[in-house]
Amino acid sequence: MERTVTVEPEAGLHARPASKLVQTANRFDADVSIGRADDGDGGLVRADSMLSVSGLNVGHGESVCVVAEGPDAEAALDAVCDLLTSPVEEADESGTDGGDAEDAP
Repeated sequence: MERTVTVEPEAGLHARPASKLVQTANRFDADVSIGRADDGDGGLVRADSMLSVSGLNVGHGESVCVVAEGPDAEAALDAVCDLLTSPVEEADESGTDGGDAEDAP
């Protein structure tokens, strides 16, 4: 299964968004790959590797191709693409986002 989507997080696929993508891909019994849409199949990397995903250097508004194969391919593809097309990153779940704006002087 394959789908092309536009990356919506402002940070693109760097740091936290890349980490969330890797965590999401690893939840499924599927081989998930991702690459720049304009690179074709030759530019695909494994979505379960933080180094590979962040190394794509994909920014906000760029298109990526997501490919999933295996028993959970459809669910994995849906989850990864939902993450990539969410315009707002979720708040830092660890509570270490630098503090509350209300606490600022």
